[in-house]
Amino acid sequence: MLLMTIEEFIEKVEAEFPDLEPGKLLPDSLYREVLNWSSINALILIALVATEYDVIIAAEDLRSTVTLRELFNIIQEKLS
Repeated sequence: MLLMTIEEFIEKVEAEFPDLEPGKLLPDSLYREVLNWSSINALILIALVATEYDVIIAAEDLRSTVTLRELFNIIQEKLS
């Protein structure tokens, strides 16, 4: 599956975190701050990407990114 837009990716991320107000995440959001980062949230993101996009992201991929745009770009690279 192709990751079409960053907006689609953000909608999917927001859907995984029911306590998160829709529209709060933006491409340049520091997602760890917005999501009150924890190891559980990391697993949720890893599972989301694996399920929706058939891409495996590693913990290092998460550690090396700060914004959703950076994470999106890593996923895009792995899809190509």
